[in-house]
Amino acid sequence: MKKMFAIAALLVASSATSVNAFAADTMVKLPIADALAANNAQQRLGDTVKFYFGSQKTPKVATVIATDKTSQRTNGFNKSTDTACQWVFLSAMLALQKRANELGADAVVNIVSNFKDQEFSSVTEYECADGAIMAGVALKADFVKLAK
Repeated sequence: MKKMFAIAALLVASSATSVNAFAADTMVKLPIADALAANNAQQRLGDTVKFYFGSQKTPKVATVIATDKTSQRTNGFNKSTDTACQWVFLSAMLALQKRANELGADAVVNIVSNFKDQEFSSVTEYECADGAIMAGVALKADFVKLAK
């Protein structure tokens, strides 16, 4: 009986290791413009909250309200890297928009990729963790009121 439990434990441990290796994330950098052009992103985000990436020039900021982050995942199974990452990027942007509305911010500035607290700042690209089963985008940003 003890041998059966030992064998079962060994099988569970080895399968968990292989699943983790199979689900490992590959970090890819993709164009922000392509993600904003896909999935009706521009229409879904609207224009009530403005978004500025990395060191992108912004209008004058009157008040910095808060800094916050979001981490979103989506099913990447049987999807291309571009498709999965564009979808999850939109989810992350919608989360930033929702937070901006909650805080009364009219802009989200200094948006950077922030996967596992490793920042990647770009005006033109975002970072996506592409795995065999899941894709993920983590963003960090400042929520502000712009000067009138």
